[in-house]
Amino acid sequence: VQLQASGGGLVQAGGSLRLSCAASGRTFSWYDMGWFRQGPGKDREFVAAISSSSSSTYYADSVKGRFTISKDSAKKTIYLQMNSLKPEDAAVYYCAAKPPISGRYYNSNSYDYWGQGTLVTVSS
Repeated sequence: VQLQASGGGLVQAGGSLRLSCAASGRTFSWYDMGWFRQGPGKDREFVAAISSSSSSTYYADSVKGRFTISKDSAKKTIYLQMNSLKPEDAAVYYCAAKPPISGRYYNSNSYDYWGQGTLVTVSS
C-alpha cells in the first residue's frame, strides 16, 4: 500500500482543515488506518484511527470532539476533519496503514505503511 497525504496548510486558531490520505493498492480495504502527528521537538503521537470495516473509530483525548476520521473505500481515501484547531495542533500529520491483527491502533510500531506527511500550521 502506498499512501499520499495532503490538505495541510496555515489556519488561524479556531479554524478548520480537512486532511486527505489517498491509498493505492488492491488491499486498501483490509487495513486499519490511522493518523499520527509530530510537532517540533516532539515525538510522533497518535491522533485517530479507523478500523478496516469503518465500524470503529478511535481518538486521542487531545482531539476528541474536535477531529473526525472517516473513510471512503470507493475512493481509497481516508480523511481527518479538524475543527476548532489550536496552536498545539500544529505538526506534520502522517497517515498510516496496519493489518487489523497487528498490534494496538495507537502504537505507531503497529503500522507498516506511512504517507509522507503534510504540514499543519496554526496561528494564534
